[in-house]
Amino acid sequence: MGALTEAIKDPARRRAIIDDGIRVVDQEVARKSGMSGLAVKAGFKVVKGVKPGIIGEALNMFLDEFSVKVDPYYDRCMAEGGSPRAYFLTHADAIADDLLGIVDKKAERAKHRTLKKAYFKLRPQGKKHTIEAMPAVAGLVERHVKK
Repeated sequence: MGALTEAIKDPARRRAIIDDGIRVVDQEVARKSGMSGLAVKAGFKVVKGVKPGIIGEALNMFLDEFSVKVDPYYDRCMAEGGSPRAYFLTHADAIADDLLGIVDKKAERAKHRTLKKAYFKLRPQGKKHTIEAMPAVAGLVERHVKK
C-alpha cells in the first residue's frame, strides 16, 4: 500500500488532504485566463451554485481511487530519489489520464443533470488543465505523505 493510501486512512489527515485539495482547486481555477479560463470559471461557479460544498464532497468521494493511481508514481519517484514536482511533471500526461478516467466513469453515472452537463462541457479541456495543475498536485501529495 502506498504512502497516500496510508495517509487517508487517518480521518484527520484525510480531512487535511481534502481541505488542501479544495484550496488547490480554487487556486488553479482562479489562475485560469483567456477564453478557456472564463469557461472553467463559469463552470465552477455553476457547479458551486448548484451544490455548495461539492468540491470537498467530490475530493472525498474520489480520494480513495485517486490515491491508488497516484501512489505508484510517488513510490517510483521516491525510489529514484527524485523530486515529486519534477517527477509528476514528467509523467503529467499519464497521471492526468489516470485521474480523469476515474472522474469520467463517475460522471457518466451521475444523476444530477446540471452537474453532469457542466462536467462534460468542461471535459474537453480537462486534461490540459489537469496537466497544468500537476505541480500543485505533487505539492499536495508531498505535503501530506511526509507527515
